Amino acid sequence: MNTIITPSDTAPGSVHSLDLGISGMTCASCVGRVERALRKVPGVQEASVNLATESARIAFVPSVGADAAAMEALLRRAVRNAGYEPRAAGQEDAPQDESPWVGFLPVGMGLLLSAPLVLPMVGDLFGQRWMLPAWVQFALATPVQFILGARFYKAGWHAAKALSGNMDLLVALGTSAGWGLSMWLWLTAPTDHPGHVPHLYFEASAVVVTLVLLGKWLEARAKRQTTAAIRALHALRPDVVHLLSQSGEVDVPVAEVLVGDRLVVRPGERIPVDGTVHEGHTQVDESMLTGEPLPVARDVGAALTGGSINGDGRIVMAVTAVGAETVLAQIIRLVEDAQAAKAPIQRLVDQVSAVFVPVVLVVALATLLGWLWMGVGMEAALIHAVAVLVIACPCALGLATPAAIMAGTGVAAKNGILIKDMQALELAHKVDVVAFDKTGTLTVGRPRLTALEVVPGLNEATVMAAVAAVQSGSEHPLARAVVAAAGERPITVVTAQDVRAVPGRGTEGEVDGQSTLVGSLRWMQELGVDLGPLAGRADALQREGATVSAVAQRTAQGLQLQALMAFGDEPKPGAREALAALKARGIRTVMISGDNRGAAEAMARRLGLDPGAGEVMAEVLPGDKAARVVALQQGADGRHHHVAMVGDGVNDAPALAAADVGMAMGNGTDVAMHAAGITLMRGDPMLVAAALDISHRTVMKIRQNLFWAFAYNVAGIPLAALGYLSPVVAGAAMALSSVSVMANALLLKRWRV
Repeated sequence: MNTIITPSDTAPGSVHSLDLGISGMTCASCVGRVERALRKVPGVQEASVNLATESARIAFVPSVGADAAAMEALLRRAVRNAGYEPRAAGQEDAPQDESPWVGFLPVGMGLLLSAPLVLPMVGDLFGQRWMLPAWVQFALATPVQFILGARFYKAGWHAAKALSGNMDLLVALGTSAGWGLSMWLWLTAPTDHPGHVPHLYFEASAVVVTLVLLGKWLEARAKRQTTAAIRALHALRPDVVHLLSQSGEVDVPVAEVLVGDRLVVRPGERIPVDGTVHEGHTQVDESMLTGEPLPVARDVGAALTGGSINGDGRIVMAVTAVGAETVLAQIIRLVEDAQAAKAPIQRLVDQVSAVFVPVVLVVALATLLGWLWMGVGMEAALIHAVAVLVIACPCALGLATPAAIMAGTGVAAKNGILIKDMQALELAHKVDVVAFDKTGTLTVGRPRLTALEVVPGLNEATVMAAVAAVQSGSEHPLARAVVAAAGERPITVVTAQDVRAVPGRGTEGEVDGQSTLVGSLRWMQELGVDLGPLAGRADALQREGATVSAVAQRTAQGLQLQALMAFGDEPKPGAREALAALKARGIRTVMISGDNRGAAEAMARRLGLDPGAGEVMAEVLPGDKAARVVALQQGADGRHHHVAMVGDGVNDAPALAAADVGMAMGNGTDVAMHAAGITLMRGDPMLVAAALDISHRTVMKIRQNLFWAFAYNVAGIPLAALGYLSPVVAGAAMALSSVSVMANALLLKRWRV
């Protein structure tokens, strides 16, 4: 169905977005024509048309007196007036048929009718003259020309009315000229030799139409393979769920499920929507969503993601998200957005395509006049001009970039890498510096309290209870570690009053009438807290790699130290290997951390980083991370560096946005994922190198495709104009160009992490 996204349906001037399917586009020139037609509609701010997905994405502000529905009608009418058929986004022209031969009937009929026309050409190779009677050639070629080729006349006529041009116009003009020339030669042939058959060109027009149809069929078949990733994601959603109602289990459509419902998921079934385990325990296969090959255990309270496969346990789940709010729906949307978007390099192609067909028409006319001037006669001159028209069809040019993007983003999504920003895709292969957030990205992100050092004379349980009270409302990893440690001790945690967080420093709150501060040593130093007898212990803990926080209390004498807390974290499995893999590619790696330098450098050494080589940035406040990324981009060596930032937290969002390429860990926050151009669905640092690799391979495919698309035309047009190519060979080369571009893009499907 159509997707209209409105930030506010009532706010005047709000920007709406519409996805619209478009039938009938055949080349890059069609794309340009549809975009121009859409942009002429009042209120349209941007229109981006994708040939490979046969869709358009339009951003518009409804004009005065018109709502979103009225604007959609205007946009549909603009597409139809341009000569194309609007349809709902994602809706196919025909019912889905998984057979590899779907749509082959017109091609098969063309091959059947054209084969006898080609036989005389084969006979010439063996010195045989198998020329068919003129009326037989006419009878075979005419249905191909005007019935099977009707689509070219229809689309070409719309292009001509719009004073534009496209592939269909070139094919219609070229083949009509060949058919018309044959009719002229047949009707004007001398009648004094009844058995003589003049050399006709019916086979050229019929074979060219058939070859173009064959090329478009092969192209459509390849397109279905490039969209396989999206179809596979859609197929993860079951149609029926087992709802627990007052009368027991009832099978209902998944569309009727509501948040809070209880669903039964049997062994081997797909989990229909997002939720949590309410009863039972099982193993869940999430490989289609995250690329993680091993099943993961899920017990009561654990999160479940719609689309994953339940293992051998029967469970009851509580629904937490349905419809567009599920993780699977968001993943599908991200991949669809990526495949609908245009890469920056596509702008050059669009500019070339806008003038390509008019230039070809001029070249064909010049070819015709040039050969006539040389005295070869109308017959030969027209055939050379027809060859120019046929070989110049810019099909491959329009498919080169979107085909590679669809294949690359599809295979990346299958392996747990979601690329939603085409600029990030193009820039990722240039990255020479990767900056990592430490906690939750390179480390497990679940620190634990390893030591509590209380000032002599104070009660450890009392201090611990006060700290846990102040930290109980915080989501910071260190705060959660304190609350978890307090829960393991025989103490009673009271409620803190007037709790306030100081970003990047700590938390303050009142416990039993006393103001208690919990935060970093840097904050304590700023506040003038004297570490006194625990100063030496703080240094020792930091040298051991621990993250050290302090507890202070406001008294009549000022702020007095209460205790030190030491926290430890563990590197993520594979983090060291991931950093080594990036270094092996010649990429500089940097760790950015808010921890004190001792703790940050100790962790860096465990990860294989060299603090002495500038690979560690410690004591960085959350608000300063973006500035550090900008500093890395500028570089100490005076040249610009392309920086990728990898993070998972809310405080990483500005740095992710500032980087050339932002990568968010999928186990992180939604804010980080929205700020990043690339999302890594599982928190595996090895996916960073994989994301850079698939970017490199996709960009290489785009460049290869554009090279071949231009090469076919740049080399073919002069050869045809000089008389070295017949229309049949030109038609075969034109069809081959589209097929080769699609086949080259599909090689990306073999990529694996």
